[in-house]
Amino acid sequence: MDLNKWQSLKKRMVINRVHALIHGAALAALFYYRITSISKSVPHLLIFAAELILSFQWLLSQGAKWNPVSRTACPDRLPADDNLPSVDVFVCTTDPVKEPSLGVMNTVISAMALDYPPHKLHVYLSDDGGSPVTFRAVKEAWGFAKMWIPFCRKYMVNNRCPQAYFLTEQTGDHHFLLEKTSIQNAYEDFKISLAKISAGTDSRVSKDHQPIIEVINDGDEMDKDPQMPLLVYVAREKRPSHPHHFKAGALNVLLRVSALLSNSPYILVLDCDMYCNDPKSARQAMCFHLDPNLSPDLAFVQFPQRFHNLCDKDIYDSEFRHAWEKWEGLDGLNGPILSGSGFYMKREALYRSQQLEKNVDTMKRFGSSKEFINSVYTHKKPNCMSDEQKEMEFLASCRYEKGSKWGEQARFRYFAVVEDYFTGLNLHCEGWKSVYYESSRARPGFLGTAPENLGEALVQQGRWFVGLNQVAFSKYSPLVYGVLKMPIWQSMCYAENAFSSISFLPLYILALLPQISLLRGIHLYPQLSSPFFFVFVFLFVSSQAKHLQEVLTTGYRTSTWITEQRMWTIRCFTAYLYANVNTIMDKIGWRKASFLLTSKAADEAAAELYRKGMYNFDAPSLLIVPMCTLYMINMGSFVAGIWQAGKGNGMMLIESLIPVFGIILNLPLLQGMVVRKDKGRVPTNVSIVSLLLSSIVMAYASFAT
Repeated sequence: MDLNKWQSLKKRMVINRVHALIHGAALAALFYYRITSISKSVPHLLIFAAELILSFQWLLSQGAKWNPVSRTACPDRLPADDNLPSVDVFVCTTDPVKEPSLGVMNTVISAMALDYPPHKLHVYLSDDGGSPVTFRAVKEAWGFAKMWIPFCRKYMVNNRCPQAYFLTEQTGDHHFLLEKTSIQNAYEDFKISLAKISAGTDSRVSKDHQPIIEVINDGDEMDKDPQMPLLVYVAREKRPSHPHHFKAGALNVLLRVSALLSNSPYILVLDCDMYCNDPKSARQAMCFHLDPNLSPDLAFVQFPQRFHNLCDKDIYDSEFRHAWEKWEGLDGLNGPILSGSGFYMKREALYRSQQLEKNVDTMKRFGSSKEFINSVYTHKKPNCMSDEQKEMEFLASCRYEKGSKWGEQARFRYFAVVEDYFTGLNLHCEGWKSVYYESSRARPGFLGTAPENLGEALVQQGRWFVGLNQVAFSKYSPLVYGVLKMPIWQSMCYAENAFSSISFLPLYILALLPQISLLRGIHLYPQLSSPFFFVFVFLFVSSQAKHLQEVLTTGYRTSTWITEQRMWTIRCFTAYLYANVNTIMDKIGWRKASFLLTSKAADEAAAELYRKGMYNFDAPSLLIVPMCTLYMINMGSFVAGIWQAGKGNGMMLIESLIPVFGIILNLPLLQGMVVRKDKGRVPTNVSIVSLLLSSIVMAYASFAT
């Protein structure tokens, strides 16, 4: 019997293709109008450039809409537990202050408690900061896990993250409630222990330390329990003089160290805040990895990233609904893009290409460890070594990768700070495929922590887009490198992501030029009497209606449509802008691209605003000033346009509607500047600076000759 099923989402596919045909025809009419009536003036050329960029991005987006599919797993058809392959779980953390130990250990414990044969489950925690806090915390986690995991198995607990489990009411018989109370008391003691460790231990992150590798359940005969998964703490060596390659470097160290201890054929990668919400996710992934029709070419199974702390309206668009909808479309091609966390990777895919390879220099590719090279080709754990600890520390050292192809041919890939995107791009270019799978919206496979204030959300997204720009504007650009190595539709999907941040250019043009044209009486668009007026109106209505249709048909509300529109404009004016500025500075050597952590530490004031659905504008001024300035310019220009129409100068309808749309869409910003008095309001100094800047722009536009 088949281990999985799939079906083409034909209704969505037909709607997408028909809309693409009609919308594309309207774009052709727009281009005809611009080309035949083009003015040599700078404003007209800029507005046409903005339309070209947005049309280019729309065209790229069609790749992910061409053939969407949906998949179903059948884990009840898997072979017996003894015949299942083993799985290594990689959990990555760096800073116990920004990533509190309690959350990290809940992720570790939830991974250890997966519904999978325990002797075939091995959990590796990468502590990239080499912090004593994390090292001591993982030992405490092991102690609690010895009580928690048997409890979960005994009562078939569905939510195996203890923090999440104890937040919900549980019912059962007398024995269950007694045992649950005992476990909950043990969890409270565990929390107290972690709090004491954090308070009494130096929590500074080290950037200069020896490798530390310890098998937590090793050394004590009582701890060698076949009913408990292997748990390993790994802190790779770090030296200021050696590049560490961010998360990709940490994952590659785990890849090597785990090869000597367990060498499982499949690897689950988790961010430290993304706990296992569905204990059956490993079995679900095996329904694809063990399918004889899929397995030979299948590199990874990607689960969506969902979040446990989203407010009702998801005001910061943290769920990225639009991204996971595209992943369903990509699944109808060669598979989705690798997405950082919540994926089950075939180890072999990280070692070799699907394409024919000749005369491979194994030491050049994999480094000088014969034991590791043996693990690559035998697909088994190496035989007992005379000094296993010393060999593992060598594999985790800075010098191991020197002179090898780690991060290039043997990999997670290094080239960009978005190691997931770049690794996935190369896997697909080498002939591997992937699968997107979501068991149900009600019980996602994994749940993470979403940013609860606007500043953190924009900084996080800015970091991603710096990394995407590194790929987009390089020899690995999907429009060049990808087109030569994978189908055109797949290349378009990768290119859409890589070039998404350039939309800051057309958005800034559209947020300034029509408004300035209102102040100066310059027509940028056809008037109501022209038939091409309706082309522009149709394109706007068409794009908005299609977006709304996608939101509603994926099970979301109209408020999600508004939020996605709003956050896209905010990202364009802030995160996308600074991502491109950082990219330019990196290219000219003024600044290197870096990986900034998003804090997972609780901020109760910010969390309270978030739960109420109120935007927190208490963010860095560089993020807020551009938004406020543009908002004021749009308000001022609209008033000026109405005033000019009242004087009998004629109504510039499209030029007037653009600022109206921006004003209405971003009303929370106006409330933050004028109405609100709470901590999350727009700071007064930001409002004053924005007022001065907008006044200068409008004065120049009104009086300059």
